[in-house]
Amino acid sequence: MNRRDFLRATTAAATVLPTFNILHADNDVVIGPDDDQLNIAIIGYGAEGEILTDDCVKCPGVRVRALCDIWPYRRQMAKGRLRTLGHQINVYEDYKEMLDKEDKNIDAVVVATPDWMHAEHACYCLRKGKPVYCEKEMSNQLSRAREMVLAARETGLPLQIGHQRRSNPRYMHAINTVMRGNNVLGRITHAYAQWNRSVAPFTTVKPRLNIPIETLQKYGYENMEQFLNWRWFAKYGGGPMVDLGSHQIDLFFWVWDCAPVSVTAIGGNDYYNRQMNDNVMAIYEFKTKEGKINRAFYQVLTTSSRGGFYEQFMGEDGYLTLSEISARGNTAAPEPGKDWTKFAKMGILNQSKAPVALQVERTSDVAVDARVTKAAAGLALPVELNKPAHMPHLENFFLAVRRKDPKLLNCDAELAYESAVAVLAANRSVAERKTIYFKPEEFRIPADAKHDPQKALGEQQKKQA
Repeated sequence: MNRRDFLRATTAAATVLPTFNILHADNDVVIGPDDDQLNIAIIGYGAEGEILTDDCVKCPGVRVRALCDIWPYRRQMAKGRLRTLGHQINVYEDYKEMLDKEDKNIDAVVVATPDWMHAEHACYCLRKGKPVYCEKEMSNQLSRAREMVLAARETGLPLQIGHQRRSNPRYMHAINTVMRGNNVLGRITHAYAQWNRSVAPFTTVKPRLNIPIETLQKYGYENMEQFLNWRWFAKYGGGPMVDLGSHQIDLFFWVWDCAPVSVTAIGGNDYYNRQMNDNVMAIYEFKTKEGKINRAFYQVLTTSSRGGFYEQFMGEDGYLTLSEISARGNTAAPEPGKDWTKFAKMGILNQSKAPVALQVERTSDVAVDARVTKAAAGLALPVELNKPAHMPHLENFFLAVRRKDPKLLNCDAELAYESAVAVLAANRSVAERKTIYFKPEEFRIPADAKHDPQKALGEQQKKQA
């Protein structure tokens, strides 16, 4: 079977897969008969790498040809799993060896390694001529995130950063159509987002699965504890604020179409006594292009799962709650006296779905006194995602690769750099116990900026030391 025949077969098979329930068909990615098969490589097959790999193989016309991970146990797991799905792959310990040996067999690379290695892996792949999909956060160091922006500019290749909500059709509808396009909420003055999780100990594995200590040290880890729990160590990650917060704080930028002017955060290592903060509460202040001041509160907890994760946007005419899991956030409701009938008739909101949270609030037996605003009837968003959460973002990336057009990306490095600045500053605010004020130029890399390999090498060596 040649590449064109394979693509036609996989496209036909894809018709039985779940698809978007969407208002407009052009929100979906259509792969035509003239689009060649894409062969990809994966760098990093941890928990996130496994999710991304599973979603890649669901994308029509995409084949995994090579995979790299420093952990032999995970390499063999990936090899076995992918081969059962019909992907004959080669596995490697060293990513440079993989790129060198598989150069002619690979069209693009997916990077799902710990944050501290994202820049090294992404920049190397780009300079080897390979478009890259890289998990967020870009890096736990702003200087390294800057290198990624410059490498994408230098090569002109697509570099998609894994803020997958940017390609989620329900988020796109909520933000682009409901809030921004039709101004359903009126002026959105405040936002709230949280990601709360239960208490969890450090991850461990049976000793027989450990990576040899000399291999760990070769790749910058002192022991398996650091390797398995890298998010909690300052050298490797940015803690929950960066790991989780960057997904949701990015939405504040999207909704208000501007960067914050300040962040004030408190938090600490109050429960686990680990290196990175186990709880953070941050207030971001935004000044819109119209000169209006808006504020957003963000909370991340690792000692309570109350409410899970969701985002809320509050405007003068109503409010809207979102979440990647629609049961936790698919609610819109007008303020008293506001009539949203026309938006329901337009199909922007769905009057036939009564959100559970609002039903409970409205059917309460407790009398509402003058100090409480009476709850309004709720509506739901008419758009759902019936694919895995990362799949539309990967499809968007693969489309940009096929068309050789980075402008098609929903979240390129330039855009993702903005939220990197914001979340890393929140950790700094906690550490310094003060408000961090931003200058507009901090969120952009100057057009004439150049990559300095010697400076980058020195910073990398200092970090590893």
